[in-house]
Amino acid sequence: MSASKRATLIGKLNTALKKHYKPLPAQPARPLLEHVLYASLLEDAPADLADEGMAKCEQEFYDWNEVRVTTVTELAQVLSGLPEPLIAARRMKGNLQAIFEEFYTFDLDHLKKDNLGKAVNKFDKMPAMTPFVLSYTVQHGLGGHSIPVDYSAMVVMLTTEIASQPEAMAGKVPGLERAIPKSKGIEFSGLLHQAAIALSKNIKDKTVRAFLDAVNKGSSKRLDDWLASKKAAKKRVVKRKVEEKAAAKAAAEAAALAAIEAAKNPPKKRKAKEAVKKEILTAKPAKKPVAGKKTAGKQEVVKKEAKKPVQKAAKKSATAKKAATKKAATKKAATKKAATKKSATKKAASKKASKKVSKKASKKVSKKTSKKVAATKKPSPAKKKTTSKKSPPKAKPVKKASSKKSTNRKLTKRKPR
Repeated sequence: MSASKRATLIGKLNTALKKHYKPLPAQPARPLLEHVLYASLLEDAPADLADEGMAKCEQEFYDWNEVRVTTVTELAQVLSGLPEPLIAARRMKGNLQAIFEEFYTFDLDHLKKDNLGKAVNKFDKMPAMTPFVLSYTVQHGLGGHSIPVDYSAMVVMLTTEIASQPEAMAGKVPGLERAIPKSKGIEFSGLLHQAAIALSKNIKDKTVRAFLDAVNKGSSKRLDDWLASKKAAKKRVVKRKVEEKAAAKAAAEAAALAAIEAAKNPPKKRKAKEAVKKEILTAKPAKKPVAGKKTAGKQEVVKKEAKKPVQKAAKKSATAKKAATKKAATKKAATKKAATKKSATKKAASKKASKKVSKKASKKVSKKTSKKVAATKKPSPAKKKTTSKKSPPKAKPVKKASSKKSTNRKLTKRKPR
């Protein structure tokens, strides 16, 4: 749709609203936080019920922090007069929590002095903030130019062809703030909200139908078509969900039956399967013979193939025998080596013992021979000093020779045990 055509339709909408509805009384001066909370209750609800819900919250709770701390069900009981109390309570509590986490206070009037774009960006980041609540706070609390449009008002825009389906999904009507000046923005938004709530209450309301046809001819018929398509879409969704549930149930039953059958008939062992495969491979049908030579060659090939498994088995048995003989030989060699080591250690021990015995015997013999030589040669008293000095070097080689001979004779006579 072109911008000029949309602007003309918005002008017609404004004139039709003034004809069929009266403007609402001006809202009292509130803090910025209360504008946010009031917009949370006013979305898709009449203005008088939103005023009542705001008053009840102020009476039932000590302050807005207590409202933030309460559960959604308790808050919904207080807001039971609204058309959708649970949704309104969830929206109100979510906005309170987001404001507290962002500013750590409920006094937001300092945002009026700041730039409008910064305040709008801070509010837009909040998860529970809807386009209607944001536009209402900008219009009434921050003094900006923004016209709030909720779901019920968007239905009016769709039926009059001011907004398309993608624009309605986005929640914004382009060119609305250009066509309606800022001085008339609050009045226009109040009248549009009245018409939208009247349409949501009763679709067959005559004043609403006349108002829609005054804006754009055939709008009431388009409304009926849209409602019928909406009902059909709902039915399709319900039908698809039922079919998905039935398919899931059937799949679960089939899986359960398969598990029961598997438990009753357990799978056979691998050996049986391998035997069956071998039988199938061996029992392949032979092709028809074409000529004598060819058939003879084929028969020889078949015989060779039949002999192959026998030859493989013989080779396997031969390799097994060779491995067994190798193992036996290694065991014998190991036992022989152990026996030789033991005998060598025993011989070495016996040799050491014999050497010790021979050394002891040689020492005893040398002592006896030295005593005999000393007894035979008694020196004179005058030459005692000289003989004592000269005798040791002459007697030493005689003693060593005698000890060596005696030790050698004894070693030859004795035999090792």
